[in-house]
Amino acid sequence: MSGGHWLGLLLCLPPALYALKFWRYRRAWLRLGQPDTTNPSADEKGQPLPAGPQASVIIAARNEAHALPDLLADLRRQTWQGEGGPRFEVIVADDHSTDGTAEVVRQAAAGRGFPLRLLSLAELPGRPTGKKAAVEAALAVARAPWVVCTDADCRVPEGWLQAYAPYFGQDAVQFVSGPVLLTGAGLLAGLQGLELTALVGTGAASIAAGAPTMCNGANLAYRRAAFAEVGGFRGNDHLPSGDDEFLLHKLAARHPQGIRFVPHPAATVRTAAQPSLGTLLQQRVRWASKWRHYQPGGASRGLALLVLGANVSLYLLPLLLLWQPVAWPWVVAGWALKLGADGLFLTPVLGFLGRRRWLWLVPLLQLLYPPYALAVGLLGLRGGYQWKGRQVGNGPAA
Repeated sequence: MSGGHWLGLLLCLPPALYALKFWRYRRAWLRLGQPDTTNPSADEKGQPLPAGPQASVIIAARNEAHALPDLLADLRRQTWQGEGGPRFEVIVADDHSTDGTAEVVRQAAAGRGFPLRLLSLAELPGRPTGKKAAVEAALAVARAPWVVCTDADCRVPEGWLQAYAPYFGQDAVQFVSGPVLLTGAGLLAGLQGLELTALVGTGAASIAAGAPTMCNGANLAYRRAAFAEVGGFRGNDHLPSGDDEFLLHKLAARHPQGIRFVPHPAATVRTAAQPSLGTLLQQRVRWASKWRHYQPGGASRGLALLVLGANVSLYLLPLLLLWQPVAWPWVVAGWALKLGADGLFLTPVLGFLGRRRWLWLVPLLQLLYPPYALAVGLLGLRGGYQWKGRQVGNGPAA
């Protein structure tokens, strides 16, 4: 075998390992089923429920006066009701908004439908800021044993909390992740939606496989007692991002059998795609700010390195042809392995979300992803970004 063939074989190894990993993830996704109801909740056993709400919905909001009315209307229509009314309360933690966010909540709270409270971070001692501070402040006043989190710019179906409810009655369950779907028209929205679908599917499959890697803070739930048990956000509270995944990793380490994903369409939260490339990059830089803080040797870091290796190999393989034309079979093999693995894995996930038409975007996203990821990485090196009108870190404002 010539040197070109050996180099081609070597460069095909990362895509091959990637394909094996995501074949296993596909099998894990297909094993996801409906919630186990062998441990029913108190009301299903015919026993009286404890007094007060069973879940506290926490919404951290900053300058969301335009979006909050829709989300609050969705929460008013929730089907998870008891004889005395809703089985949940809603707490909106206002993170120093400069628009009419607080007034929107006050007006909604004055109406009927569900218990709704406004918590202003600007009125708290020390005037904390940021999403983690908002969540912690809401947790301090929450009354329910379970917390369900979403974002102020999201929409939830009427059966959202009902889909989570079976997990609340299972003693072993500590953390539950839910699906998120991006909405919007046009090519940019479709590419964002496909990328997030891959992240949602990977997170769900990794949970099913017993090695959780990721989740989305726009749709998750956990026990308040479990949050306190692992110290909440302590250890990463200085990071603006990671209110979701770091908590997942902590709880998975403490309760390896206590992590679940809700494979139910009614649990799907929807949120709009970013309208421009600039806002998309700012959002992704914010997400990426937590990656280098993953635990060495953890499942998340290992997966990130595998994905990076596979993508780098796909771009090195065609370059190899410039001086080793005999390596062309390995170029075809590498790209076929990577794209085939993506297509096989994403087909059932996109089917679950009702977006199978996005499959045709897989090759285009593969071509665009490496330079896009490089741009996110370089922007991250600036040390800061701007989000919701607030400069985060020491980098220059966008």
